[in-house]
Amino acid sequence: MTIVATDHPSDSPYIETVSDGYTLSAGSTIRPSEIHWHMVVLKHGGQTQLRVVGPWTSAGLVEWGEGGEIVWIKLKLGTYFPHLPPRKLLNNEIPLPGAASNSFWLKGSAWQFPNHENAETFVNRLVREEILVQDPVIHPTLQDQPPDMSSRTLRHRFQYATGLSQNHIRQYERAQQAAALLEQGVSILDTVDMLDYFDQPHLTRSLKRFVGKTPAQLYVAPPSCHSVQDTQPINNYHTVISR
Repeated sequence: MTIVATDHPSDSPYIETVSDGYTLSAGSTIRPSEIHWHMVVLKHGGQTQLRVVGPWTSAGLVEWGEGGEIVWIKLKLGTYFPHLPPRKLLNNEIPLPGAASNSFWLKGSAWQFPNHENAETFVNRLVREEILVQDPVIHPTLQDQPPDMSSRTLRHRFQYATGLSQNHIRQYERAQQAAALLEQGVSILDTVDMLDYFDQPHLTRSLKRFVGKTPAQLYVAPPSCHSVQDTQPINNYHTVISR
């Protein structure tokens, strides 16, 4: 892998993860789909840019150049810019205009580029300025604790705050679980059964769409004494520096 990256834990209610890394050489890979959106700071060729990225509804090719530095701020589901909601970012990325060598324009003001050390402070300032907000119904609904509102209103809230339907998010999460099971040595047919896919072709279509790989490509044959641990989402690679 020609990308070296480190994930940093966050206690922020608005941030899922903060990652930083650099590219050793030019390259490409198939990136999985993504239900979250990101703020990505790219440093390359003496220039710095902040891009607002995603979510991506299907897997796709991502490319990067040599010698770049990257910071990914992955926002929690339901956290968004009201003036630029995720539905407008669907399968897209928007570069924000630069203000000076170390800052960019966002909603009429100049902001310094964040790094992995001050990402939480940066996001908290955006929240205080009401540039970044969070819809409180998204998380409890995904935890099977929906608020007392009509299904139509709930669908609208999901589309506006995440850019996606609740059904799409659950399909994505199931595909992530399936990929993790296969990588732990659970058989394809057992994965179909455990996650209530209709059949093996249904699992294959889901994984190709959301992960970019087939069950056979993900399956890792277990050693003779192997126990399946709790499933964890597979690692994701997202927008990096384009060549």
